[in-house]
Amino acid sequence: MDMSKPERLANMLKESKRAVFFGGAGVSTESGIPDFRSTGGLYNQEWKYPPETILSHTFFMNNTEEFYRFYRKKMLFPQAKPNAAHEALAELERMGILSAVITQNIDGLHQAAGSRHVIELHGTVHKNFCTRCRKPYTLEDILKMDGVPRCPCGGVIKPAVVLYEESLPTDAIEDALDAIAASDLLIIGGTSLAVYPAAGFVQNYRGRLVIINRSPTHMDRNADLLIDQPIGETMKETMRVLKGLGNKD
Repeated sequence: MDMSKPERLANMLKESKRAVFFGGAGVSTESGIPDFRSTGGLYNQEWKYPPETILSHTFFMNNTEEFYRFYRKKMLFPQAKPNAAHEALAELERMGILSAVITQNIDGLHQAAGSRHVIELHGTVHKNFCTRCRKPYTLEDILKMDGVPRCPCGGVIKPAVVLYEESLPTDAIEDALDAIAASDLLIIGGTSLAVYPAAGFVQNYRGRLVIINRSPTHMDRNADLLIDQPIGETMKETMRVLKGLGNKD
């Protein structure tokens, strides 16, 4: 009898010694956070300025109040909870199967689920800093402030997220490239692989590759396993099968 795709993935995980997960916005949609580019997502909504413009360094510096109106309404989801995908990945790490989660998301849900080695390519909403004195602030601090959040020193507080026109953090780039190079199984999930430079990190990978995404990606032809089902549902079933196979030695 042919194995289902979650069964095949479970067996690949069972055989893996250093799996790595590379994920995008689709990982968090089941937590109620909208996908940036899907139909009905953030990038298909009407605004006075295109989202790419609002979420740029130049716009933040020159139109800070408008930036924060958009940011508070469309980028912050403090009520969101980890879903089955986040929980499965955290459990795989605890089992010694998954060595790293590389994420393009800024919501912190992987850490909330219990993942410890999370590489955040685009930063996080949970860290913020004063642009004048560099004092750090939490998301909770920002949520307590109205309008443009300011430090007592008078400086504007900026979220530690990578805006358009800004470079990815060097340490995150190095950690991600090292993790991918050392992996024997790469699972790409919930991303169209359309955002560069992050998407470029996986394009030269030649090991065992699994892609879990609802729409095609340019890496599909290289995949050993393609799954076009919701990632939470897929990972939940995969974990059920994997546990049935017994724990790794």
